[in-house]
Amino acid sequence: MKTYNIYITGVGGQGVVRTSMVLGLACVRKGVNVVMSEIHGMAQRGGSVPAEMKIGDAYSPIIERGGTDLLISFEPAESLRATDKLSKDTVAVVNVQPIVPVTVALGQSKYMEPVTYINELKSRIRKVVVLNAEDIAREAGNVLALNMVMLGASSAVPGFPIEREYLVAAMKENLPAKAIDANLRAFDMGFEQATKDLA
Repeated sequence: MKTYNIYITGVGGQGVVRTSMVLGLACVRKGVNVVMSEIHGMAQRGGSVPAEMKIGDAYSPIIERGGTDLLISFEPAESLRATDKLSKDTVAVVNVQPIVPVTVALGQSKYMEPVTYINELKSRIRKVVVLNAEDIAREAGNVLALNMVMLGASSAVPGFPIEREYLVAAMKENLPAKAIDANLRAFDMGFEQATKDLA
């Protein structure tokens, strides 16, 4: 299987690590090779949390410069941290809802309007799907299902290598039983929104 490279980024607490775990388990359930690398350290501190994943014929999880097929960004400013990993052929799925760093509140840095970050990303790559994953998750019944909105939207991207059945099976194994229904709704609503944007 040709390698498909996914770079996931966001802020601690948004579910980046859990998303990579669900996606990795889905690959295992499908029977395809997957290697991944996550940075857990800042996850509990509201810091930047990236995860790199290669699906297919790969041994190292670290994505080469310009080697990302799909960027999944849970926060608009975080999407630009990955620019050296992107190419003009990369497709991105970006949550528009910002999480403003503490340094901004302290007056030590500035945070621009989310559209500024998104427009910069659009100028660099082939396609950017933008959605308000937080609002969609809330509508689905659980605002914490934001990450499954993002995963559902990402699975709508042409060439995404893992089918829904494997993703759903992995969700059921990896998420709390009481939250499954809301997470499944969130996943499907994200998929539907991205499908419209990609049409």
